[in-house]
Amino acid sequence: MTFRRACFALIPSAPTLFFLAIVVATSSPAADDSWVRIIEDDRAIKIETDLLEASIAKKNPVQWMTGIEKQSFLDKTTGFREVGDGLMVVDWLMEAGSDEAWRDQLKPTDRYLFNDLNHGSTHRKRMVEGPQLCPWMKPVQPEVIRGKNFVAVKTQYRYEYAAPGRNAGSLWTQLIVFPKGKRYFVSMDRIDTVNDSEEMFLRNDTPGCVRHNQGDTFSEMYLSYLGGPDGLRIPAGEFFEPFPPDAKFNYRRDTHELPKDFIRAYHLRDKETGKDGPWLAGLTLEPSVVYEAWCSQRPGNIIVMIEEFYGKPIKAGESFSEAFIVGYFDTIEEMHEVYEQHKGHTAVSVGANGWRLEK
Repeated sequence: MTFRRACFALIPSAPTLFFLAIVVATSSPAADDSWVRIIEDDRAIKIETDLLEASIAKKNPVQWMTGIEKQSFLDKTTGFREVGDGLMVVDWLMEAGSDEAWRDQLKPTDRYLFNDLNHGSTHRKRMVEGPQLCPWMKPVQPEVIRGKNFVAVKTQYRYEYAAPGRNAGSLWTQLIVFPKGKRYFVSMDRIDTVNDSEEMFLRNDTPGCVRHNQGDTFSEMYLSYLGGPDGLRIPAGEFFEPFPPDAKFNYRRDTHELPKDFIRAYHLRDKETGKDGPWLAGLTLEPSVVYEAWCSQRPGNIIVMIEEFYGKPIKAGESFSEAFIVGYFDTIEEMHEVYEQHKGHTAVSVGANGWRLEK
């Protein structure tokens, strides 16, 4: 990345604060955009850059409505694709606490159960606003933003209903930026809330789940924030039998030391040859924002890599966000190099004049 200049700006937050913004694109539109192709119809937006391909659904998704569509994310360098159900998939707006007192008033799809393989038993949570966006969001019309050496897609949606005694209408914004010459995209999830909460958070899949049959699509996992200074490398064999989120490979801000970085990755494997390919990694650029994250095997040959962020007191009218880098890397060292260049940011802004990471 080429750094053009540094400047100060003011954004609304909780509380409002000044931040240092690093501008990462030049100030004029692209004269030569031959490196990128955008194919848009009424169902989806397909982005083809010099190094990647990806699709973002408007309606009738291959799997989920949010984030990058299932197995559309192609690394042109190696020919490998994502092997899960999509990348940066988003759920409800949530908070700590049980919904048992009003569970009978919720739709069955919004009841958050625990003491099971999917959710574990040690950390009770509940929906603040719904629906769960990935399966139930209505059609959207994302905005495509083009500039010199980047293209971005911005999607927004207002939550439609709320738990008893809460308000509906918080705004979710997902911004995905594809820079020229990179095997990754930069993204942000942001919530502008209409509710007060002592511990509100948003849940997404960072980078995404993994579909496999006895490790045929990946050889190992890497979690930088567990296992000491070198992180934790987990062989595929650890995921041959189901286990709940709190059984192993779980991170919680209230029970773990704050890590210096937060990288989650899986090492792709060719199903036919067994040969390793690149790593597909999700870099959460500000570790202190991570509330809880797990990497667990569910029944049905799926590993979920769920991450929840923020989890702090907030008032109606305030906002929170987190910034990510998601893409393909040849080595763990390369992931850390990219992380060091961009760490500490929690937001992304974009316009025709450029895009930037923000604190």
